[in-house]
Amino acid sequence: MYDFRAIEKKWQEYYAKEKPFNIDLEKAERPFYNLMMFPYPSAAGLHIGNMFSFIGSDVYGRFMKLKGYDVFEPIGFDAFGIHSENYALKVGKHPAELTPKSIEYFREEQLKKIGNIFDWNSEAITSSPEYYKWTQWIFIQLFKNGLAEKRSSNVNWCPSCKTVLADEQVIDGRCERCNSEVEKREMSQWFFKITEYAEKLLSNLEKLDWTDTTKNLQRAWIGKSSGATISFEVSGMNEKIDVFTTRPDTIFGVTYIVVAPEYGLVSKLITPSTLQAFENFKEEVKNMDLATRTSISRPKNGIFTGSYAVHPLTGEELPIWIGDYVLAEYGTGAVMAVPAHDERDYVFAKKYGLEIKQVIECDPSQLPYTEKGKMINSGKYSDMLSADFIERIDEVSESIKGSVNYHLHDWCISRQRYWGPPIPIVYCDKCGTVPVPEDQLPVTLPNTDDYIPDGSGKSPLAKNEEFVNTICPVCGGPARRETDVSDNFLDSAWYYLRYLSPNDNSAPFDDGLVQKWCPVDMYIGGNEHATLHLMYSRFLSMALHDMGFLPFEEPFASFRGHGLIIKDGEKMSKSKGNIVNPNEYFESHGVDALRTYLMFMGTFLEGGDFRDSGMDAMRRFLNRVWDIATMPEGRSSTELKIKMSETVEKVDYSVKNIKPNTAIAAIMEFVNEASKEVSIERQLVIDMAKLLSPFAPFVCEEIYSMKGGKKKTILDDGFPYGYEKYASMAKTELPVQITGKMRGKVVLPQNASQEEAMEAVMADEKLSKMLEGKSIRKIIYVQDKIINIII
Repeated sequence: MYDFRAIEKKWQEYYAKEKPFNIDLEKAERPFYNLMMFPYPSAAGLHIGNMFSFIGSDVYGRFMKLKGYDVFEPIGFDAFGIHSENYALKVGKHPAELTPKSIEYFREEQLKKIGNIFDWNSEAITSSPEYYKWTQWIFIQLFKNGLAEKRSSNVNWCPSCKTVLADEQVIDGRCERCNSEVEKREMSQWFFKITEYAEKLLSNLEKLDWTDTTKNLQRAWIGKSSGATISFEVSGMNEKIDVFTTRPDTIFGVTYIVVAPEYGLVSKLITPSTLQAFENFKEEVKNMDLATRTSISRPKNGIFTGSYAVHPLTGEELPIWIGDYVLAEYGTGAVMAVPAHDERDYVFAKKYGLEIKQVIECDPSQLPYTEKGKMINSGKYSDMLSADFIERIDEVSESIKGSVNYHLHDWCISRQRYWGPPIPIVYCDKCGTVPVPEDQLPVTLPNTDDYIPDGSGKSPLAKNEEFVNTICPVCGGPARRETDVSDNFLDSAWYYLRYLSPNDNSAPFDDGLVQKWCPVDMYIGGNEHATLHLMYSRFLSMALHDMGFLPFEEPFASFRGHGLIIKDGEKMSKSKGNIVNPNEYFESHGVDALRTYLMFMGTFLEGGDFRDSGMDAMRRFLNRVWDIATMPEGRSSTELKIKMSETVEKVDYSVKNIKPNTAIAAIMEFVNEASKEVSIERQLVIDMAKLLSPFAPFVCEEIYSMKGGKKKTILDDGFPYGYEKYASMAKTELPVQITGKMRGKVVLPQNASQEEAMEAVMADEKLSKMLEGKSIRKIIYVQDKIINIII
């Protein structure tokens, strides 16, 4: 047993004084940018989930430094925005007063204690004028290039947070931050045209080294659909209704049209006889949240407008209905109803007695039949297959054109709150909408006591006459400032660039350093940001690239999304009283034990179950490591050196593949073997400490120093080497059978697991081809003897 408190304090003070991880960005020869998601200073302290993420990222950074790279691992604070502001409101403090205090606590009492290789010289804080000056500059560049516009829209409104939310911040009809039901409001808001990059955001995913789960979440959110846009003339009007459909082959089965209550033409479509019914219906829909309106199981309601559309191919008049399940912001806000071949349309038609016309061959008892097939009752196209009709869609009619639709919507960035960067726009009666000149940035957020949101739909800044009234930069006449602030996701969309030159007041980022260090080499964080921060960062990077400001389109070359932590089998929450405060474990078990346990308790990319018994076991394990380090020095057995060669290989592979738990397991096996020795060679102790140092840095620094290490830190001494001659002794050739037939052999470390054996099989070009596309029914594995894969 060793005094972990004294050792950890010693090395924390050493790191703080010597700053061994600060990087000379210009002189670095092997740059490696290791990024983690910076925290909101929006609570009494960082919780265990934050630590799980930060430490997991740091393990990778420490490993790369051990491998000889110049690792840049910055940290900062996402200090603006609704999270920090709501925390300030909750505790009754002004956000401008509370946020710096929260940052100070996070930095000094938590982040500087956990052993991460942070370069504190590169700290960036989004609420500082030196930072948000450049957030405002980015807004202006987007505005000048036609990618930012203000328009009236039916937006998401959180009645609790008292602000507009982007679509990505609404989960199942509720605010992702406070879980309140989201309402719809017609408001004039600023939007970034992320939809102009929808195809590139989608296609670029193919070349990114990202977690598959994250990429799939983005693909689903972008939601590309191929189909056709069909125009229906409105009978008796010089108007038309465009609809997008993925099933143009069912065009002859359209029996009515449905538009959203908020659809632009509704006021023209409603006839005097249906006006009152529409007003009542619209009021009902207004109080329904998004999830309710789009629910598959909920009964669909609608009213007839009194108007008709003309079928573009048959000339038939189709009744135009208004439906509560159609949303103005999705697709075109209108749908063509084919009740015979769409479940939702079928239920609606049955409810209101609308015609059902079958146009795809099937037994009528199967209706609604939603599969493709042979077209029937489709004029000259009868007997044609759906696929053939869709392929020739552009030849059918001028009113029908093949097209692509996306689920992705433009990014609403206006926020009716106080704590954020003021949007750098002024309004002049003579000159219109004018961006603030760049030499007048930043537009400083005024310090005011009147900062509490009132739910009026306007920012508290709207009441600050001194802030609102200004001079037009074009004509010099009176003008009014925009009073909304921007979404804090704009702040975090570019922070990785600012880390490289956080104190430069002449430019948002240093072009030379960006060229050298970006894109980010490894980014580790939570998958909950897949359709928020990660999507926005990609969009902004692409836009800045197209404007000539960045030499790359994609900001993050590699991304790994980690899992979530639960406590004793349950999700952590304040109501359950099971929130884990990491500071308590700093004192009771030590930082090293906490770090190592967090990385060992489960698969990092899936998460784990935090249990105090596991912390106790990890404390005992580190004591055993110390016992090995303090054994008498002397010759070690060949078997232990063979074990070290295995351990080096396993740790190398596991950390590279973000499997810290298996790396730690390998080190534990080595410690078990070493404990059987009566003496141990100095270099074996140092190499054991090197392999463990990404997980338990403080005790490993102490062991390295105790054994005469000469470098500033153990990481500077390099990854263990010199065990090559023992590696072959630790290998075995494993015969591989596929369904009982011998197909080849793979070389494995002795005592390899079944998972390791299968990884070796799939890495073999010949064997993997034999298994390609096959379903594996069973695996029979006899360690070091044979593997039989039954397909």
